[in-house]
Amino acid sequence: MTHVVTENCIKCKYMDCVTVCPVDCFYEGETMLVIHPDECIDCGVCAPECPAQAIRSDMDGELDGWIAFNLRHASQWPNIQTKGVPPADASVWDGRPGKLLDVFGVMNPAET
Repeated sequence: MTHVVTENCIKCKYMDCVTVCPVDCFYEGETMLVIHPDECIDCGVCAPECPAQAIRSDMDGELDGWIAFNLRHASQWPNIQTKGVPPADASVWDGRPGKLLDVFGVMNPAET
């Protein structure tokens, strides 16, 4: 069991979640964060800290594509252990639909 970062983190990347993670399982890409599913201990403390509500438990169902997305990108992106500065336009992107297609060019996260 794990938590995963989903579409709404794209272009928001608030990073409040990073400061509460007891196992440092967040990884930072240019436009979003991901959680390494094999490192996450499923404590859930990160989810309520996310202002964009982009972190979900794999128990929510239908997140297989996002689990694969998080795993793939966590192996490519650097680990992050401290909160950085979110993008200046994060509030503009927060809640906007279709960000996966706009930024990654796919509709299914497993296709990245």
